[in-house]
Amino acid sequence: MTDIYRTITLPSEATVTEKRSRFLAFAYPVSTVDEVKEHLAWLQKKYFDARHVCWAYMLGPKRTEFRANDNGEPSGTAGKPILGQINSLELTDVLVAVVRYFGGIKLGTSGLIVAYRQAAREALEAAEIVERHEMRLVSFTYPYMVMNDVMKLAHGDGCETVASDFDNVCSMTIRVEADRESLLRSRLADIDGLQFDM
Repeated sequence: MTDIYRTITLPSEATVTEKRSRFLAFAYPVSTVDEVKEHLAWLQKKYFDARHVCWAYMLGPKRTEFRANDNGEPSGTAGKPILGQINSLELTDVLVAVVRYFGGIKLGTSGLIVAYRQAAREALEAAEIVERHEMRLVSFTYPYMVMNDVMKLAHGDGCETVASDFDNVCSMTIRVEADRESLLRSRLADIDGLQFDM
């Protein structure tokens, strides 16, 4: 089951008010740092009059690429609590940003941590959380005469054709669930004349 990960399907949002400060929280499904930057640039433009736009993201099925930013709030009071909520729900491929409008009353370090944590949590809980399979690409060439054998496997469970070219020597790239990759490769290897691309 290590090839399954959790993410959100669509953007979601929530608003938390603490001592007249408003925290607008936004959760976005993302798969690259460039997507993260696009969302953040849009938020900073739209909420240009806000005091802070703090955020955290987690990327990749193995949840190894992540970052958090306090955006001017005291160190550890915003980005870290936001990232903590992403972690507590075991999510990845997600960005959570929280826009803060200062209400005139200082919240203190612990107050900020609680408010950012709660805003992030509510935005994530408003999202639809789904389980997805980690996917791998398998590319190969094969002679035209064995196409039927290849197609039976290419259209099997957990497989999706990404690219194909039919000629005397045909080529194909299949996206397959990671936990089914080795079985697919061993079945494809049994087909005469089929060669895997490196």
